[in-house]
Amino acid sequence: MKSTIKLALVAAVLFTLSGCTSQSDAKRALSAESYTNINYTGYDFFACSEDDFYHTGFSATNSNGKVVNGTVCSGLIFKSATIRY
Repeated sequence: MKSTIKLALVAAVLFTLSGCTSQSDAKRALSAESYTNINYTGYDFFACSEDDFYHTGFSATNSNGKVVNGTVCSGLIFKSATIRY
């Protein structure tokens, strides 16, 4: 019974963290840098600083036609988006 509770708790935490993405912030930041074919890959656990609330992973094509992977980090209200590779 205890292992079931622990498993449920871990699942709840992972589900909560997976919701901390902002595709609108990521789209705005990536479009401003001329990225195309943007695919969102979900929450990136360790890609951003502790000041960032949203950690949105992506795969996109840059202006040179190369596919790049990274994370768009952004805050709740006052911090703008940062692209990390």
